[in-house]
Amino acid sequence: MPTSGTETKISVRVHPNAAANELMDFSNRILQVKVAAPLVKGKANRELVAFLSQLLDIAKSKIRIIKGHYTRNKVITIDSISHQEIIRRLSTYSKH
Repeated sequence: MPTSGTETKISVRVHPNAAANELMDFSNRILQVKVAAPLVKGKANRELVAFLSQLLDIAKSKIRIIKGHYTRNKVITIDSISHQEIIRRLSTYSKH
């Protein structure tokens, strides 16, 4: 899939089996996210991509997991959005 030239990598720590999807923290360059799905057969991965897509207001197809498909620690790429813009959009999200 061609990209627009802007591709941002982000480290993510997934906390599965949560009561609800929730952005916990984005410090030390690691995004901490709770997902309501278990770490079984890719369910948590799909839930993570869908949740980030919703938070960032971008298409799911622009988010790819490039490392950590079977672990809680992942590296994702987000196409067509800068790191600064990701931080700006996530900072407007409130978990309360």
